[in-house]
Amino acid sequence: MSNAGGRGTRHLFDGTGVYIALFLVVTALAVAGYWTLIPHTSPVQEPVVSEAAVPKPSVSPTTVTPGAAAPKPDEAQKPKLPEAEPETKPVQSVVTITLPPVDAADFTPAAPALVVAPLIGETVAAFSVDALVYNETMGDWRTHDGVDLAAELGTPVCAASAGTVIDVREDDLMGTTVVLSHDDGCSTIYANLQSEPTVQVGDYVTAGEVIGSVGGTALGESALAPHLHFGVTRNGEFIDPQDYLNG
Repeated sequence: MSNAGGRGTRHLFDGTGVYIALFLVVTALAVAGYWTLIPHTSPVQEPVVSEAAVPKPSVSPTTVTPGAAAPKPDEAQKPKLPEAEPETKPVQSVVTITLPPVDAADFTPAAPALVVAPLIGETVAAFSVDALVYNETMGDWRTHDGVDLAAELGTPVCAASAGTVIDVREDDLMGTTVVLSHDDGCSTIYANLQSEPTVQVGDYVTAGEVIGSVGGTALGESALAPHLHFGVTRNGEFIDPQDYLNG
């Protein structure tokens, strides 16, 4: 029996047995290498994080030292300014204005007022308000606020310019007197007329229209020959009648 077992063992390690053993070793090594090379992956579960576990960013107060430069704010924390709205221009509507036709005659400059001499006569007493002149009738020196134009009694006296009769009176020194008001701010005075002039207060007269006649009613100038006392005021001030007639 021992000889049979020994022969079996020797047969195992003979040529055929060696090959079988070598095959098994190689097969084992191949299987081991295969399992080593295959990646062993398992599903990864994402961790569940609760809101309580997430720390909230804390904002710490910033202390600014006087004199030190202020810290620059984080760009992410700067508040965004509202975007400016595009400028809109007001819509202007075109308005067409139609003017009524204008007559050229409406712009015709007014003709200068006609001024004429109240009568034709020699000047026997000139205008003088800056210097005293001798009055033969009164026997003294005084001013003379008009001109005396010599003329025969009854000589017609004309309005020097168009105007309105504003006064007809009997003056103690100058006798029967007529006053006309004119649009240029002037007034003309006609004195030493006959007692009944041909106009009354409120009448409108034109230049050259007769308003009375030469008389002898001026007691303050009775020493002179018959004449018309003619005076002119501008804005209430006496002016030289010759300047008014020649202006």
